[in-house]
Amino acid sequence: MSSRNSNEAEELVSQANDKAQKGHTSKSGKKSAPKKPSKKAEAHIEGASQLGVEVRKEVDFSLWYKQVLKRSEMLEYYEEVSGCYIIRPLAYNIWQEIQNFFDAAIKEMGVEDTYFPMFVSQRQLEREKDHIEGFAPEVAWVTKAGSNTMESPIAIRPTSETVMYPYFAKWIRTHRDLPLKLNQWCNVVRWEFKNPQPFIRTREFLWQEGHTAHFTKEEADTEVYQILELYRQVYEDMLAFPVIKGIKSEKEKFAGGLYTTTLEGFIPTTGRGVQAATSHCLGQNFSKMFDIVIEDPSAPAGPDGKDAKKMYVWQNSWGISTRAIGVMVMVHGDDKGLVLPPRVAATQVVVIPCGITSKTTEDEKKCVEDKINYVVKEMKSAGIKAKADLRENYSPGYKFNHWELKGVPIRLEIGPRDLSKQQTLMVRRDNGVKEPIPLADLTSRISDTLKCIQKDMFDRAKKVYDDHVKLVLKWDDFVPNLDNKNFVLAPWCEEEKCEDSIKEKSTRHNTEQEAEDEKAPSMGAKTLCIPLEQPSDPPIIPGETKCVSCGGLAKRYTLFGRSY
Repeated sequence: MSSRNSNEAEELVSQANDKAQKGHTSKSGKKSAPKKPSKKAEAHIEGASQLGVEVRKEVDFSLWYKQVLKRSEMLEYYEEVSGCYIIRPLAYNIWQEIQNFFDAAIKEMGVEDTYFPMFVSQRQLEREKDHIEGFAPEVAWVTKAGSNTMESPIAIRPTSETVMYPYFAKWIRTHRDLPLKLNQWCNVVRWEFKNPQPFIRTREFLWQEGHTAHFTKEEADTEVYQILELYRQVYEDMLAFPVIKGIKSEKEKFAGGLYTTTLEGFIPTTGRGVQAATSHCLGQNFSKMFDIVIEDPSAPAGPDGKDAKKMYVWQNSWGISTRAIGVMVMVHGDDKGLVLPPRVAATQVVVIPCGITSKTTEDEKKCVEDKINYVVKEMKSAGIKAKADLRENYSPGYKFNHWELKGVPIRLEIGPRDLSKQQTLMVRRDNGVKEPIPLADLTSRISDTLKCIQKDMFDRAKKVYDDHVKLVLKWDDFVPNLDNKNFVLAPWCEEEKCEDSIKEKSTRHNTEQEAEDEKAPSMGAKTLCIPLEQPSDPPIIPGETKCVSCGGLAKRYTLFGRSY
């Protein structure tokens, strides 16, 4: 946007606000009541241009989110197909950091990487009825090859159980072939017809999907929770994004599975939940469908030495996706742009020359640049991801805004005066705190500060999350807490009929509040999970504690919320 157009836009917003404040006079001469400034006017950040974020996060969250992603160069809209996006290097680096950590961890567990085709036949996809019913509305089909209509349509994988398990049946013959632990990093397609939202709800996304087969249920159960813990580490230790571990209700579990464990996150600005990652125990459902059997080594053979007892293997599947990037942005970003946790930032420290004026000599300028290059080299040798911004065609203020938008955790400023004092000015992106640091202590101080930033970002987000989980014992408090952008933790009977009733009774219908985030669904409260850590005050008393909705006997506390 040109300076003139930007100024004109700001003037129009200003005039709209003035008119709203003063009211206006009708033809009859009566002065109307002042109008509330429009949402667009309230959201606008004065003086902002298209180089940065133009709207306030708390006022127009949906537009803020899009602007932050696009203008920080994390993402570009793919104009050819709606709901698909280009992941640019800044964001893809975060995905690679997740890959590096998680892939190394699962290899320690004996998991091997593989790759299966993205296409699956209709016959194969429909072998598991419950499974395909769960994905049917989202399956994309290939129906033509060139100008020819295909005899049988081919599906693009929404997930890979039905692609992989026929081959598990070929490869697993005896208990000695177990466990079989495979993982693939790939893309999947789920043709969402709801409003797409970058990273959160897209038609194509990247993920990893692990698929394993085990001799006993106990082995499968152990792995389910090992993987869930690794996912927690990704979110909490890397992305500084707090989550709650839990088990999905029967209605919300993975289609065709035995049970589903989950991590549930929270977006404070909208009060919405987000399913962060899932680890499923599939039981023997898929092994029965795909005939993945072994001979039971503990059972005696028949009289002829054959016909030993057959047993079905126990299976798991688990996955985490690029959705993780979106929720990280939603929670930590501010009106200046991204705020990246140091552990996943492509650049952790940017060094910018400052205090260079027309009176600065060429020798002084060269000394500053040489020192900056030396500082960057020293930090890199210590494992800190640092870079210098020595561009001469941009002012220091422009550079500050540029790197703030990109969320770089630390900015260092060095000028002639700093060199004379043998110090640099450190500015933290997460809280804006400025602090002079002696150059002699720079590497150790920066390393400690990066760890501090990582911890502080998580602690702040965790406090907000905890403050928005409200323990509710009676229905009269249920919906008001939801409408105040909270999660509700309440005793529940775990009956599907009651679950449906809660969703219906808590649905908002065309409220002003809902209009604040039109891209977030307006459904009622879902059962997000049954937390693994149950409240002890007050405890659930078997045979006595009542369900928050139907009044029947409650089994456990359950986390409810409106979600993406």
